[in-house]
Amino acid sequence: MIIGHIGARAGSKGVPGKNFRNLCGKPLIDWSLDPLFDSDRIDAVVVSTDSQEMYDHAVAKGALDIGLRPAHLATDDAPKWGVWQHALDAVEATLGPATGFVDLDCTSPLRLLEDINGAIDLFENDRPDMVMSVCESRKNPYFNMVETDETGALQVSKPLPGGTWARQNAPVVYDHVGLVYVLDPAYLRSAKAIYEGRVIPYVIPAERCLDIDEPIDWKIVEFLMKDRLGLA
Repeated sequence: MIIGHIGARAGSKGVPGKNFRNLCGKPLIDWSLDPLFDSDRIDAVVVSTDSQEMYDHAVAKGALDIGLRPAHLATDDAPKWGVWQHALDAVEATLGPATGFVDLDCTSPLRLLEDINGAIDLFENDRPDMVMSVCESRKNPYFNMVETDETGALQVSKPLPGGTWARQNAPVVYDHVGLVYVLDPAYLRSAKAIYEGRVIPYVIPAERCLDIDEPIDWKIVEFLMKDRLGLA
């Protein structure tokens, strides 16, 4: 059994109420919830939230009834890992042992169904502890990311011997994005944080990796979604 999970808190400082705000005709949460229902790889869908409105909405669409998340997992600094563990325990208590746990961030609505299924394929073929979606970073700490030294002067963040004078010669680095995570339930139960085990990348094109944190992000994602849907 593969569990599909979405975490959706009611609060948001950057874009208030964003997870249930309308984006191109449906609540933001549905751009993540609907693909889980559409995927024939997902056996059970669950939403972890502190919002009664979003919870009732998800259950009405077919999500499992596990109740609202505990108060200690609904704070600004509550760890994603603890939310995942709570949801896994709640589902397994009802349906029995899971073979995979898939999480989608509400704030990454530009993913495609192929991204979810591709990450599951990688997980099943390679058997890591976890698959994490990434995209190639536009900035590189070996080349064009800088920081100040003790004198206040700028230096490359991760200098290499001899320097790096072209981006294509720098080591490839990735942005961690929340489009899709696939975890081994045994790892999720036993570990205390994401990177304790073998976590491998699933690379997704950058144009689908935008995450909504601020009002400008919403405007950009809305523009791209309208273009995809032919509404622009």
